[in-house]
Amino acid sequence: ILQNLSQTPVLRELLKEAKMPGTTVKIESPELCMEPQLIKLDQPGPLTLAMHQFVTEMQETKKGVVTPKELFAQVCKKAIRFKGYQQQDSHELLRYLLDGMRTEE
Repeated sequence: ILQNLSQTPVLRELLKEAKMPGTTVKIESPELCMEPQLIKLDQPGPLTLAMHQFVTEMQETKKGVVTPKELFAQVCKKAIRFKGYQQQDSHELLRYLLDGMRTEE
């Protein structure tokens, strides 16, 4: 899930812009045939910042192994069920990650 998210261009751009609070971002996606949308971003929360850090590290070509420790810690704060390293379904992680970032808006 995290590798797929790190390769999602719209998400990467949005996370890059999210570092600067008060920014208005124009999202266009000709591939999805949707109208351009303007989104005003507030101060990013800890989960969003951890996701930005992870995606940035994934994009660095010189970086060897990327460990999402901080991102995992932030997900665990939002969804306690992930503490303890029990096996979870990937779609559950995706849901909690995206919902957690959305609630920080």
